[in-house]
Amino acid sequence: MTPFYARHKRTTLAIATAVAAGALLTTTLTTGASAESSAAPTAKAPLPGAQVQLSPAARTSLIQQAEAATPETAEEIGLGAKEKLVVRDVTKDADGTVHTRYERTYDGLPVLGGDLVVHETASGKTEGVTKATKATIKVASLKPTITIAKAEKQALTAAKAAGSEKAEADNAPRKVIWAADGTPTLAYETVVGGLQDDGTPNELHVITDAATGQKLYEYQGVETGTGKSLYSGTVTLGTTLSGSTYQLTDGTRGSHKTYNKSHTTTSSAGTLFTDADDTWGTGAASSSTTDQTAAVDAAYGAQTTWDFYKNTFNRSGIKNNGVAAYSRVHYGNAYVNAFWDDSCFCMTYGDGSGNVKPLTSLDVAGHEMTHGVTSNTAGLNYSGESGGLNEATSDIFGTAVEFYAANSSDVGDYLIGEKININGNGTPLRYMDQPSKDGASANYWSSSLKNLDVHYSSGPANHFFYLLSEGSGSKTINGVAYNSPTYNSSTITGIGRAKASQIWYKALTSYMTSTTTYAGARTATLSAASSLYGSTSTEYAAVAAAWTAVNVS
Repeated sequence: MTPFYARHKRTTLAIATAVAAGALLTTTLTTGASAESSAAPTAKAPLPGAQVQLSPAARTSLIQQAEAATPETAEEIGLGAKEKLVVRDVTKDADGTVHTRYERTYDGLPVLGGDLVVHETASGKTEGVTKATKATIKVASLKPTITIAKAEKQALTAAKAAGSEKAEADNAPRKVIWAADGTPTLAYETVVGGLQDDGTPNELHVITDAATGQKLYEYQGVETGTGKSLYSGTVTLGTTLSGSTYQLTDGTRGSHKTYNKSHTTTSSAGTLFTDADDTWGTGAASSSTTDQTAAVDAAYGAQTTWDFYKNTFNRSGIKNNGVAAYSRVHYGNAYVNAFWDDSCFCMTYGDGSGNVKPLTSLDVAGHEMTHGVTSNTAGLNYSGESGGLNEATSDIFGTAVEFYAANSSDVGDYLIGEKININGNGTPLRYMDQPSKDGASANYWSSSLKNLDVHYSSGPANHFFYLLSEGSGSKTINGVAYNSPTYNSSTITGIGRAKASQIWYKALTSYMTSTTTYAGARTATLSAASSLYGSTSTEYAAVAAAWTAVNVS
């Protein structure tokens, strides 16, 4: 679970967007201001390194070709006899370059941190491999020394500290090879469910050394993040007419559905929102479990995020397969959080303090849906520096979604969560131009960054993106004043948010892996800039300068 924000050590928040199934009828409210819409940009020749949209048949064909060639690929890139490749995804660039993402097994056991990306030219020649670990995958023995019961007990203890009351793991611990950090080690992975102390579902993964019983790693698997909306004004929604009733199902965007949890915390989807006249919400918050306004914001956030990824990166949905996730609103009682959960492939929103401050703003929706994209591309581990980069990726594209929407009720800015007022004093959760303004985030990289909560170790990457987009110093954008410093007192000239977004997305989908650190992110974004704009371009130089300005050099 990836939360949208962290409050001290206990409460975390994440927010998401959804998409699910059905046919669509587009309808517009007749009352209030005109609906905001995001038109697709004028068509132009794609950049050489930009990803092209593959038809389902073409994508399936490339995956099947890669699967058939896994033995040869494994041998070509120097894997050992006991290692096998498992195809996870394939993308293709405008110049014909193919990037195939793999997981690995060792003697039949999953290798956590063994993921890699093979880059092939249009002619089929391997031109590079990006690996999550450089270590040779090999262990002396596959026979554990400790018992399964000991590994489970350790995981339950860790889960209890997070607020779970579960007395046993969801499933028996499984044997894995842990390769994400240090020497590859035979280990147990245990998953514990239940609820965390703030009501967020718990899906704690604990990795235990199978020889010594030492805890090697832990992370959360749940990531915390026409109608009248509360935050975005009057908007156009995709809905479906079923008989004489309208359903909040968007058939043109992978059939995204919006469900009502009615202040419960069960794992079920809930009840699908329906309406008699296709005019949804009131534009005002209500503590009633039948309130449609929060659902309008969630559905609008989902469709806007879908359109942003489709029109900006040719990505069709979170998994790039044309299928939507789904959204759930009114989760829990006065639940001040929201989260993305891979296990249900869904986004869930609480109603906030007093059940009248739903966490359904546009940048929060974009933030959470992006956790799903990250999970299905680089798979950045949700801890340490990679966890900070995971959170920053959601902040970066949540911000980009807000700018893309061009909604006059929620104009684009480099402030995170400014509409939902979690702090209670009107301030945003995070600031991209100067992250330390929130009192906890870091402006620059340091060796101690990995020890921060991932919502705060995201600071240097957020700062990098702002500098790359807008440059350093004082300026006002859409009525918001910014003043972005640099570690080395340099002056940075931005290349624009559009190019910065293309570079980060390319890095995420082609060059980052589960274990990418800040140094690795610098390398990945430089590779992306080179692929998109050339290694002698202004954009490439700007990427290098912006990283140096946040002390990643």
